[in-house]
Amino acid sequence: MDERAVEAGAVTGGVRILLRLEGLALFAAMTALYATWGGSWWVYALLFLVPDLSFLAYLSDAKFGAMIYNAVHSYMAPVTLMTLGFGFASPLTLSIALIWLAHIGIDRALGYGLKYSAGFGFTHLGRIGRQKDA
Repeated sequence: MDERAVEAGAVTGGVRILLRLEGLALFAAMTALYATWGGSWWVYALLFLVPDLSFLAYLSDAKFGAMIYNAVHSYMAPVTLMTLGFGFASPLTLSIALIWLAHIGIDRALGYGLKYSAGFGFTHLGRIGRQKDA
């Protein structure tokens, strides 16, 4: 894949800063809701990094890794889970959704955006990692 095409798909400047601040706001809001909800902090700590297990998909190849990473780090599944949690009044389902969204939020705040198939370091928020400086 042409690196210039990937770079053209990455946001820059003020829009990038805004997207990262949105991620920080999502992390803070979901963590505050979790605290208000009275969720167990042991459960929070245990589940917070679970979405990062999607990194293992990169062992197959970059295209599959990006697809799995993006599926796990998109808002679609945890928002659906949150809706189901509210609809069925399921505390565990809500807790998982809040933690999952908090994880996505902190990732975005730190610049870990959705991935392109060119490799893990190519994200919609710009390049990350050592190759960024190359």
